[in-house]
Amino acid sequence: MGATKSDLFTAQQNELASMAKAIAHPARIAILQKVLRTQGCVCGSLVEELGLAQPTISQHLKELKNAGLLRGNVEGTSVCYCIEPDTWNRYKELLAGFFVPVNEQGSCC
Repeated sequence: MGATKSDLFTAQQNELASMAKAIAHPARIAILQKVLRTQGCVCGSLVEELGLAQPTISQHLKELKNAGLLRGNVEGTSVCYCIEPDTWNRYKELLAGFFVPVNEQGSCC
């Protein structure tokens, strides 16, 4: 979203849009699911598990890290990633606030 248009929307709308953009790729969803399943740090096993090239995985990891969803720790020659709990909980809060119950009784369309 262009910098000149973001002022038309609330801070929460802009934050939710940025969050959605950060997770809007199936590879990023798969990476997050893998990290969540391990409940710890993931080092190097993503290429074999996802079947994507290392540079592609690295780019997605970079995007997730820039969004604040992952933390990276250098261990020897590799970087290990884990979930950043504060950001994860904020995303969860934003999504829960967005997906409010819908009245299914009404006649809409």
